[in-house]
Amino acid sequence: MPLRPWLLGLCAFLSFLPCLGSTPPDEGEFMISFNNESFTIQQILSKYIQIPSESGHEREAGEFLKKLCEENGLYVTQMGDTDGNYNFSASVKPLDDKLPNIVFLNHIDVVPPGDLEEWELPPYSGTITDTEIWGRGAFDNKGTAIMQLFGVLEIAKTKRTAKLNHNVTFLAVSCEETQCDGGIQYVVDNHLEELNPSVVIGEGPPSIDGLISRDPEKALFGISVAHKRALWLKLKLELPTSGHASVTPLAYANKEMVQALNRLVGKKPKIIYNDLNVNILKSLGELEKGPKGFVMKHPRLFKSLIKPQLKKQPELLALFTNTITLTNIDNGLNEVNVIPEKISATLDCRLLPGQETEAFLTQVRQTLKNDKINIDIIQEMPMVDSTPEENIYYEHLKSAILKNHDNAAVATIFLPNSNDSAYFRAKGVPVFSSVPVKIGREYLELIHNYNERIPKSILDYGKDTYVSFIQDCLSVEDAPVSGGIASME
Repeated sequence: MPLRPWLLGLCAFLSFLPCLGSTPPDEGEFMISFNNESFTIQQILSKYIQIPSESGHEREAGEFLKKLCEENGLYVTQMGDTDGNYNFSASVKPLDDKLPNIVFLNHIDVVPPGDLEEWELPPYSGTITDTEIWGRGAFDNKGTAIMQLFGVLEIAKTKRTAKLNHNVTFLAVSCEETQCDGGIQYVVDNHLEELNPSVVIGEGPPSIDGLISRDPEKALFGISVAHKRALWLKLKLELPTSGHASVTPLAYANKEMVQALNRLVGKKPKIIYNDLNVNILKSLGELEKGPKGFVMKHPRLFKSLIKPQLKKQPELLALFTNTITLTNIDNGLNEVNVIPEKISATLDCRLLPGQETEAFLTQVRQTLKNDKINIDIIQEMPMVDSTPEENIYYEHLKSAILKNHDNAAVATIFLPNSNDSAYFRAKGVPVFSSVPVKIGREYLELIHNYNERIPKSILDYGKDTYVSFIQDCLSVEDAPVSGGIASME
């Protein structure tokens, strides 16, 4: 989940104070059972981190999670049981009851730890210090998953025998980091009707402190309702020429591809305003107030003032542009004195919501200015509509955040990356993505990096926010008690 650069860019764009950690609640700790012993949320996360689960190798960690769910009374449905295809749901009520389902989505896999010598503590140690929990996946995504699980289990403890208007489900899947076919795509293709989701709560941003200059200690929580979509391209050029490099041809494959790529990646991206990114600025402006707030509430009117500030921060600029990143160039040869006739390059393109693929490809071709270059689509995520924020689940999530976090505000956002939530959104399921915790900027820098860790204190806050959200959903009178994939009216 590459959220770190965007969050840091947003902080830097507004040039305010760093984020602050949370203080643990005073209430007694909720504990769950594992091997007939009781454990806290911090202890369970430590155990989970200690099981390596790099993408394609999730089964052992998944078995640990499943055992936790079964031992604590959830109804488990297996949805693939091999590495790279290990997925399961764990629900308060059986899926056969066909209740509208509040689904908490998380992924078991983590990115590789990299050079072990760069870690101060071993990446799979799960070390608990006085203030932190260390290890790969501490935030992305094992920490989030354990907050979700403890929230679902706390609800299950009090609601297991009650008649409910919703089911509540913890859904753990494989290979989010690599997007293999056996993860969320497999689950949605084969088990969507069985899950019967009325809403999905996915991974998203934590809060950011210091964004509002008039109140720099106010924590801004984003709830994501949309995402940019990935379009991965492969450019191929074949140009027969003399093979020996002692005499330089006027035109040859490497030269023409490099010149075309230089035109493409060197072009300044066009800033595009749409309803989603304009609303982000307007929401910040409402909170900011004063002259700065007025400018932000009228971004189209003050585009000349806002545009230079956006260009200073590529992470934030990504919310206003279609981005193109050159990720690989290959001509298949290692010899220094041989001119290859073929060359290829790969591009990771991220398209704003509403951007049509063909129109974007037309712009790419025009910028390359070389008709001999063929463009193949390697992978394309479907273009899907954003989830309307005029939704009872959005209101409940917003209310839960404000209830559990002092001096907080909530804004609707979208993400510059895509994740597993996109597959549900593509099926018309309401999806809201947020990790409702306060976490310091210094911890965000460690996501997908060496020495990943999180403050112990945030886990209870995240869990309590999820519990409040679920309680609000279950308390709504006249909520649907049957039906297909539908949201509450």
